[in-house]
Amino acid sequence: MRWLDGITDLVDLPDGVNISKEARSAISRAASVFVLYATSCANNFAMKGKRKTLNASDVLSAMEEMEFQRFVTPLKEALEAYRREQKGKKEASEQKKKDKDKKTDSEEQDKSRDEDNDEDEERLEEEEQNEEEEVDN
Repeated sequence: MRWLDGITDLVDLPDGVNISKEARSAISRAASVFVLYATSCANNFAMKGKRKTLNASDVLSAMEEMEFQRFVTPLKEALEAYRREQKGKKEASEQKKKDKDKKTDSEEQDKSRDEDNDEDEERLEEEEQNEEEEVDN
């Protein structure tokens, strides 16, 4: 379980500790209860702020109220890392869109040039035909 790796980092379990299926199940159930309790506490902070949507500051405040201050700093760091990652993804997406738009504009300009060149060639051919007809007359 990937989330369990994060938990073992937070509680500093010794290397080589194995966790049985039964213990994993118990941890999973305990984590679910904890999340529900934290959500309830965070919801109280949102309600005090007359909001229906929980935000990160509600969760951090709930952690402090639940006397889990030890986890506030790692949570803040994880939140900042998440925000940086999202910002990077957004910037990459915007850059990709700009590049695509630039490519599309370039292709349209090339197409327009090709059409102009085709028109110029047709005009030259018509002029040459007209000159030949004038010479024949």
